[in-house]
Amino acid sequence: MDTHCHLTYKGLDEIKDQVIAEARKDMFGIVTCGLPEDADKALHLSAKYPDFVHVTLGLHPTDVLHMSDEQIESYKQFITKNKAKIIAIGEIGLDYHWIKDEKDIKKTKIVFVDFIYLAKQLNLPIILHSRKAEEDVLKIIVDNDVRNATFHSYTGNITLARQIIEEGYYISINTNIINSKNSKKIAKSLPLEMLLTETDSPFLSPFPGKPNVPQNVKLVVETIAKLRGERFDEVNQTLLENCKTFFNIE
Repeated sequence: MDTHCHLTYKGLDEIKDQVIAEARKDMFGIVTCGLPEDADKALHLSAKYPDFVHVTLGLHPTDVLHMSDEQIESYKQFITKNKAKIIAIGEIGLDYHWIKDEKDIKKTKIVFVDFIYLAKQLNLPIILHSRKAEEDVLKIIVDNDVRNATFHSYTGNITLARQIIEEGYYISINTNIINSKNSKKIAKSLPLEMLLTETDSPFLSPFPGKPNVPQNVKLVVETIAKLRGERFDEVNQTLLENCKTFFNIE
């Protein structure tokens, strides 16, 4: 199962029906992340493919900087209105790769906490964006007593990864594991029961020149199984159960 992709984002949006048709042949499901610009489209896609395409709605930290307080509040109301149609809040969080100005960072932190409380109100798990901000994101969710969260496309070090697991949070491994020594180390060392798998498509393609697609999550599972010296089908089943547990889906 691909627990995080962007089916309605440019690069996948144009071929999404074809991609879904192929994915349905051997995948349990796809979780697509909707953001303000394509949230409606993501919900319509899920309605078109019920029980296969699941939706999360979030606010990427870089989007926060381009939205007024009124726009953010309106988007929160939109999410609340559609809470029965989504399975998580996210991606939300911090990004110190693209956001370096202290004033901008402060704003993203305020909005991040605001969306944490939205997730609590709606009783939904959280998908975390934490690029180069993993320590601060972990501190914020612990301080705000978040119980169910996953670090999407985790790129932090293994020491912090162990702390994340000890706090009861999941770590999601993406298609970069094929070339990333750090991701390989994490996937091999941490409890399999605390890992999720994703592609973040259309980004992070393992095939240069081609958009990433949800089906490539199989490469992530294969790599994890090989690293751990375990059978693909057993690893795949455990990872699938992790997904079902985290998102509370059958």
